[in-house]
Amino acid sequence: MIFIDILGWIMKLCYGIVGNYGIAIILFTLVSKIILLPIAIWVQKNSIKMVKMQPEINRLKTNFFGDKDAIAEEESKIYKKYKYNPLVSLVPLIAQIVLLLGVVEIVKNPSLYIGVENLDYNFLGFDLRWVTSETGGLSILVPIIAGLSSLLLCIGQNIMNVLQAEQSKWNKYGMLVFSVALSVYLGTFVTAAVALYWTASNLLAILQQWILNICINPKKHVDYKALEASRIELKELQNLSKNQKRTKEQIKKEKEDYKRFFSIANKKLVFYSESNGFYKYYKGIIEYILSHTNLTIHYITSDYNDQIFELAKKEKNIKPYYIEEKKLITLMMKMDADVVVMTMPDINQYHIKRSYVRKDIEYIFVPHGADSPNLTYRKGALDYYDSILLTGKYQRLECEAENKLRNLPNRKLIDFGYTLFDDMAKEYKVSQKTNKTKSKTKTIMIAPSWQKDNIIDLCLDKVLKTLKGKNYQVVVRPHPQHVRHAKEMFEQMKEKYTGTNITIQTDFSANDTVFNADLLITDWSSIAFDYAFTTKKPVISIDTPMKIMNPDYKKIDIEPINIWCREIIGEVVKVKDIQNIDKTITKLLKNPTKYKKQITDLEKDSVYNIGKSAKIGGEYIIKCVQSKIKERRKQK
Repeated sequence: MIFIDILGWIMKLCYGIVGNYGIAIILFTLVSKIILLPIAIWVQKNSIKMVKMQPEINRLKTNFFGDKDAIAEEESKIYKKYKYNPLVSLVPLIAQIVLLLGVVEIVKNPSLYIGVENLDYNFLGFDLRWVTSETGGLSILVPIIAGLSSLLLCIGQNIMNVLQAEQSKWNKYGMLVFSVALSVYLGTFVTAAVALYWTASNLLAILQQWILNICINPKKHVDYKALEASRIELKELQNLSKNQKRTKEQIKKEKEDYKRFFSIANKKLVFYSESNGFYKYYKGIIEYILSHTNLTIHYITSDYNDQIFELAKKEKNIKPYYIEEKKLITLMMKMDADVVVMTMPDINQYHIKRSYVRKDIEYIFVPHGADSPNLTYRKGALDYYDSILLTGKYQRLECEAENKLRNLPNRKLIDFGYTLFDDMAKEYKVSQKTNKTKSKTKTIMIAPSWQKDNIIDLCLDKVLKTLKGKNYQVVVRPHPQHVRHAKEMFEQMKEKYTGTNITIQTDFSANDTVFNADLLITDWSSIAFDYAFTTKKPVISIDTPMKIMNPDYKKIDIEPINIWCREIIGEVVKVKDIQNIDKTITKLLKNPTKYKKQITDLEKDSVYNIGKSAKIGGEYIIKCVQSKIKERRKQK
C-alpha cells in the first residue's frame, strides 16, 4: 500500500538520522504530529467554537426545557451560526487509528522498511519485539508504561483541552478509565515498539495541547462568566424535584392530569397555583366567577395536597390538575387556553414561559402583597404579563414608571385591590364578635420574614431576653420555611421557654394569633401590611438589612412603600437599640387610637376597592374571556 510505504519511508528517514530504532520511533511520532498539526489547529478552533456557543446552548435548553424537538431545531441553528461541525472532533481519533495500524504493519518487519539487516531492537533495557502476553517477565512494564502515559494525557486534556475541560465529571472520568484500559490492553497484545509509539504519541499530545493553548488561547474567545452563569441556571432547572420524594400515586396522578388537561379543547380560563397556600389570593375572584358565570375554571397546582381537590368535589365548574414544577415547564410552553391567571412573577424570564402554541393568550398577574413590586421582585418580573391587577396606587405609580423606563406601553394596569385583605377583614370582624372577652395581658406577636439576616438570625434572643418575665404574652410565629429548615432549633426553643410568658408557635393552620395580638414585631415581612390593615393595630419594624430583589429599584425615583410606611403603621427600632424595645412597645400600646387612624388613612390611600376587590377582579377576568371568545368568532 502506498500509505504504508510512505510511513515506512518516514521511519527509514528517522532511523537514518538517529541510528537507534527506539529513538527513531519517537522521532517518527514527532514527525507525524507535525504533519497532522493543521488538523490539530482545526480541532482546537472547532473546540473553542463549541465552548464559545455553549452559553447559548445552555440557555436554549433552559428556555425549551423538556421540548427535545425544539431544542434540536434551535441547536442546529446555533451550529450554523458559528459554522460548527461536531464531527470534526472525530478527525484526530480517525487519524490516530490509521497511523497506529500503519505503525503495527511497519514494526512487523522493520528491516524491510528501514533497510537494515541486523537491526538492534534493544531500547532502555527493553526488547522492542516483546509482546507482553507471550513474553511475560520484565515486559509487564510495557503495558503499565503505556497506561501511565494515557493517564497523564487524560489528566492533561481535562485541564488544558478547552472542550474536555468543560465536560462533566462522569465524562472526564469515563474517558480516563476507557483510555487507560485501552492503552494497557494494547500494550499487552502488541509489540513493545507499537507501545513505545503509543506512549510517545500520548506524551507529545500533552506538549502539543500546551503549545496550542498559548498560540490560540481559549480565554480570549470564550466568555467563561456567561458560561458558568448559564450552566448554573440549567443545573437548577435539571435539579427541580430531584430531591423531592414522590409516591407512585403522585407520579401516576401527574401523568393522568397532564394528559387530561390537553385532552380538553377550547379551554377558556386557567389558574395556576404554586402551592396550597396560594389559593387564598384567588379565593374571592374564583368565587365571584363561579357565582356569576358558567365558566369552567381549570386550576393547575404543583401541590399534591392542595385544597382545590376537595373544593372541586363540591363545585363542578372547577377542574383541578396536579402538575409539579418540572412538568409544568412543558405544560406552560404548550398552553392552549384563552386566559391564564397567575401569581408567579418572572414569567418568560426563567424556566416558566408564555405559550409557544398560542401567541394570543391573555396572561393576568394577581398580586400576593401590598408592598412594592419594584423592590421585592426581580427587574422585569412582570414585563411579560398582558394585564397586572394592582393592589393600590403606589403599585400603579411604580408600574407606570417602569412602563415608561423600559418602554412597555402594552401592559394593562388594573385598579384591583387585594382580596386577602378583604377576606381577613371579614374574618377579623367575626372573631371580634365571637371573642368579646378581652384579656388584661397584652399579646405581642413576633413574626420575622424568611430572608437572610432576619430577626431570628440577628436578634431574636435579645428581644426575648428583654420581654421575658414582662407583663406581656409573647408569641413567636416564625416563617413556615424557617420552621421547615430548622425544625430542631424551634423545638429546642419551645423547651427553653416552657413555663414562661413566651410561646413558640409552629402551627400555622389558623389566624387566631394574628387577630388576637395587640402588637406585631417584624422586620421586612409583608405580614406588617396584613396585620396592620386587618386589625388597625401598630407594628414595630426592626431595622434588619433590607432584602433587595431589584438592585435597580431606585431608577424610577419612587421610594418603595415598604420603606416609608413603617413610620406610619408603627415605629422602627434599630438592631443596636433592641434593649430599649420595651419602651417602644409601651409607647405604641398607649396610643391605639393614633395608630388606628394612621393605619386606616394609609389603607384608604394605598389600597384600591376595599371590600370590593373580588368583584373588580372577577369582572375583569370575565371580560377578558368574553373578549377572546368574540375574537375567535370574528376569525371564523
